[in-house]
Amino acid sequence: MFLMGALLAASGVTAAVGLVVVLILLSHPPLPVPRVYALVALILTSSAVALYCYGWFSVTTGGPFPELCTSRNEAGADLAAVKQQYWPLRNACAYSDGSTVEYVSRSVTVFVYLLAGAALVSAGTSAHLRKRAGRTSGVIS
Repeated sequence: MFLMGALLAASGVTAAVGLVVVLILLSHPPLPVPRVYALVALILTSSAVALYCYGWFSVTTGGPFPELCTSRNEAGADLAAVKQQYWPLRNACAYSDGSTVEYVSRSVTVFVYLLAGAALVSAGTSAHLRKRAGRTSGVIS
């Protein structure tokens, strides 16, 4: 639990510092485009990790609020189980009548996927542009 807290803090700080660095660097052109893409990839990756850690804590602590699962649902069915998954993030109360109540939204997992995917695209773009700039500068010399 301590390690996930440390990871959450580190990734949150990294994302915030990355945003500040991008804003500072954009006010002092010229800035190499591959480095901007690499920095954006770092920010997106840090954001995805921070969001996943937030979701992990939500699942671990039983959801965003304690004691959300009631012993009976509105239909009168008894609580059968509490389902917890860490990937994809899921915290649900399962009742004996087959109904479930989700307390960690699937949108958290989808948002983590989107941030991680955008980070991969940005990192790939940065690598491609660096490689292309290296070939271009090598030919001119």
